[in-house]
Formats: sequence, C-alpha cells, structure tokens
Amino acid sequence: MDRQLDEVPCGYLLLSDEGEILSVNKTLLELLGNEHADLVNMHFHQILTKASRAFCQLYFFPLLKIEGRIEEMHFSLQKKDGTEVPALIFARRKTKEGRVTNECIIVPMLQRLEYESQLLKARNIADDALKEAAATNAELTKVLEALKVKQKELVKLNKQNEEYQERITKELELAKSIQGISLSVPFCNEEISISAYYQSSTELSGDMYSFYKISPGKYGFIILDVMGHGISSALISMSLRSLFQMLIMKKASAAEIMRELDTQMHLLFRNGDGIKHYCTAIFLTIDTNKKEIEYINAGHPPAVWIGPDNEVMEFKATMPPIGMFEDLNFPQKSFSYQESGRLYLYTDGVTEAISSKALNLLLKEKEPSEMTKDKIVHFLELDEEMAIKVDDRCFLLVDL
Repeated sequence: MDRQLDEVPCGYLLLSDEGEILSVNKTLLELLGNEHADLVNMHFHQILTKASRAFCQLYFFPLLKIEGRIEEMHFSLQKKDGTEVPALIFARRKTKEGRVTNECIIVPMLQRLEYESQLLKARNIADDALKEAAATNAELTKVLEALKVKQKELVKLNKQNEEYQERITKELELAKSIQGISLSVPFCNEEISISAYYQSSTELSGDMYSFYKISPGKYGFIILDVMGHGISSALISMSLRSLFQMLIMKKASAAEIMRELDTQMHLLFRNGDGIKHYCTAIFLTIDTNKKEIEYINAGHPPAVWIGPDNEVMEFKATMPPIGMFEDLNFPQKSFSYQESGRLYLYTDGVTEAISSKALNLLLKEKEPSEMTKDKIVHFLELDEEMAIKVDDRCFLLVDL
C-alpha cells in the first residue's frame, strides 16, 4: 500500500468476496486500536458489532454483488477495547486478472452524530412547545363555544363507534378462524410424524406454515414470516400460501417455488408508491426413500436437525429474504441422513422466548414429538405471561 493511501484521513479496506480482509490502512488501524497483524487475513466481522454483522451478511455483501457499489451505508465498528464507532462505508467491486475484490472507504461519524443530535433535540423542544400552546388554545376555544352541542354529538359517535368495533371484532375473529383452518393438519404414519404450533401476537398473524405429501415417501414443507404484524401481513401470508399450494400440486421444484413466491411479493407491491414488504422463508423436501433433505433458506432462522446421536445440524440461510431484491438466484442445498432424526422449523418469535441452547436441549430428549412440543409451548406461554409485547410464533416438529 502506498504512503498516501496508508495515511489518508479515512479508513481503507480491501475485502475478498468471502469477507476476508486483504489490506487495511494505518488510519483505520489507529481508529480501531489494532495492529496490522490483528486484522489482515481475518474476517470483516472482526471489526463489526453483532448487529452490524447480521446486517452485513443479509444486505452489504448481497447488495454489493448485485449493484457493484455501495454508497453511504451505515455500520457500527467495534474497536479493540469494545468501544462502538458509528461510521459510513462506501464500497466498490472490482475485477482484475480474474480476481474479484471489494474496495471500501470508511468514514467515522462521531462529531456529525453529536451535532445532528443536538440540532434535533433543540428542534423537537421548540416544536413541542409550539404544538402544546396551539393545542391548548384550540381546546379552550372549542370547549367554551360548543360544549353542549359536542356532547350530544359525542354520545352519538360513541354509539356508532361501539357498533363499528363490535362488527370489526367479529370480522377479525372470523378471519382468524379461517387463517387457523387453512393451516395444514399434523399427521403421523410409519415414515414420518409431524407436530405443529401456531400463535399470533394480535388478531391475525404474518407467520404461516404448510406441508404436503408430494408423492409416496416424499413430503414438502414451508414456514415463513412476513414483515410486520396484523391484517396486512396476514393477507400477504395467505396469498403466498395459496400460491405455494398450487405449486406443490404441480410438483414444482424447490427453486421454482421460491422464485414464484419472490415474484408474487414483488407483484403485490408493484404499484405501491415505494411501499415494500419482505418475507423470510424456508422450503424443504424430505424424501424418506432416499433419506435425503433438500432445502432453500431465504433469510429465515435456520432449521435444526437432531441426529440419532444428538448431533446438531443447522440449515442456514442460502439467500436474502424474498421480496427484498429482484432477479435473485435460488441455490438449493441437500442433506443426507442414515438413520432416524428430528427436524425443527420455527419463526423468530420462538427464539425470542427460548434460547437456541435451551431449545436444542429440549429437542434432544428421546421422547414423542408431542411431548417435546408441549414442553416448548409451556416455555412460550410463560414468556407470554411476562412479556409486554410478543411476536407471532409458530413451529413444526418433524420426527423421521
């Protein structure tokens, strides 16, 4: 690295496509408190906070590969002593002599954030004072001029509102019932045993699961989590479920199913004035004759396989969530098993209540799946009693 680049007043990194740090300048080393040997050949995650690591995995590298460049993306760096440093990153993807590298410029934001925070605080104080004065004056005027008239109107409006709320409640209860009925019914045979759990955080849920027998000895499963909660997320998940059911009946491949679901997400918001939703999902097929599991994981929490000797295998994300980027590839992975085992699929609301370590201990218990399901549900119900707000929660437990 030449001297000018080494001492330029901003950080410089050269990364491989796998995130390996190939080169780093002196300015960034001094900012982080590291030596050159501490970072070269280490992974980019080494200098990021935990939150930024996940953001990097899901957005930074996928977007850089698609767009070829990134401008003003916010990251939080982590110094050697653990201190957090907010920063902006600019990146450009280059190919030279057949080798792909990613050049990154990192600009710390310590002073800028401080100035912005002070300005925003002052503006908010002034806005609040003006709003409070205006609201007080308007309220006093309204009370003095029209108290008796408004009282009669309020009685009428309250009655109309009660009737409306009652009607909406009935409609939501019916929609929730329909959503629950549409879920696949667990079953058990000599090849496979399936247990399921589903609980919405509000009247309706954006979580959904479905499973089908594709052919003798072959089964298809999907579990997904639409961004957000409530009616809009529930409508999206029901739309995706209907499409999934049709594709399964047509014996579509895993890649074809995920591609169609991704296309559907983009079509739903094609004319949405910039409004977008995304959805994490994992689809897999189990062939009990070949003893093989094939899967595609679109940004979803990893499915967990517990083998006969309690060995743990995670089916981690193979691509970003569907609906996030267009023209994505849908890489499929496979896993072969020799003996019986247990497969666990879930949405992130479950792991907000139960740690992955505790969950794995429950899954390793040599007991019928329904007993394991009841224990997991017991922990979820305890968390629901103590939590102020909980996420939608659902999971599938499959014994082979």
